[in-house]
Amino acid sequence: MLIVDTLEAEYLVDEAQDGGQALKLIEKNQYDLLILDYMMPIMTGLEIIEKVRSNVEKQNIKIMMLSAKSQSHEREDILTAGADYFMAKPFSPLALLNKVGDILHED
Repeated sequence: MLIVDTLEAEYLVDEAQDGGQALKLIEKNQYDLLILDYMMPIMTGLEIIEKVRSNVEKQNIKIMMLSAKSQSHEREDILTAGADYFMAKPFSPLALLNKVGDILHED
């Protein structure tokens, strides 16, 4: 909820309660950035990345993974799976807002 509250002040945000709902939203809508949690009910963030990256129409969406799993091999696994960015938990709302701004304006 803190993530949504932080980002809604600056961006249009959709929120999913679990990985299954997230995948349905991704299939139905166009997004500039997906912010996924590694551990979600029904489907993990890694599973969602796999599905998004295998969909030709969705392959160019930028993906940020949030995770408490921040050891170097776990971070490498997340990036190898197809995430463009990684942010370790805990993080400050301001750090998240700044990172999202950087990502969306880097082109």
